[in-house]
Amino acid sequence: MSASTALNLASFCTSVVNSPTHFTHKPSLLLHGTQFSQSPNNTLFKNCSWKLSRTTKRAVAAVDSSDPAEKQETERKKYHFLVANAKFMLDEEEHFQEQMFERRRLYEERSMEPDFWLVVEPKFLDKFPNITKRLKRPAVALVSTNGPWITFMKLRLDRVLQEGYEADSVEEALACTPVSIEFEKPEKWTAPYPKYESGWWDSFLPPGSQTSKV
Repeated sequence: MSASTALNLASFCTSVVNSPTHFTHKPSLLLHGTQFSQSPNNTLFKNCSWKLSRTTKRAVAAVDSSDPAEKQETERKKYHFLVANAKFMLDEEEHFQEQMFERRRLYEERSMEPDFWLVVEPKFLDKFPNITKRLKRPAVALVSTNGPWITFMKLRLDRVLQEGYEADSVEEALACTPVSIEFEKPEKWTAPYPKYESGWWDSFLPPGSQTSKV
């Protein structure tokens, strides 16, 4: 091997070792038009392979040292919601109460933790001025981490607005401004089913935020 070829090969090994790319096998290398085999007797390639192996192990160790639990804790969770004025959501929409209680029953039968809530005057609405300017107040939001179910409920309820946001915790996601809600009973009720009882929604509110007024 000529001195110039050896010098070029040494430079190549140095650049490969310093490169972030990891090589898993190199049966042969092509350098400046000359092919060199990675034979055991080739001292330069033996040293280069050792350096690559050591560099690769370092890189793998660095990746494996990351803690998945730490990554999960730093990730912000996605919340999806439907929102409308409280009168429509809690008093006028005829089937909403039934759908909410049916959803709860399903979760209880499957021993699942609830991932849906009703939030009266949610603070996250401040992030959506285009929505708040279209809402009568007080407003009520149906919030869940289950996006497809929220989309399904949007089709069922129809006259609601849909959006999503991220939060670091459930407490942040469901923060609200306490208000009292009271609806007047209609003078005449002609439907074949009984009228919603005021306060039926309390059990779906976040803990500590029961705000209905009977």
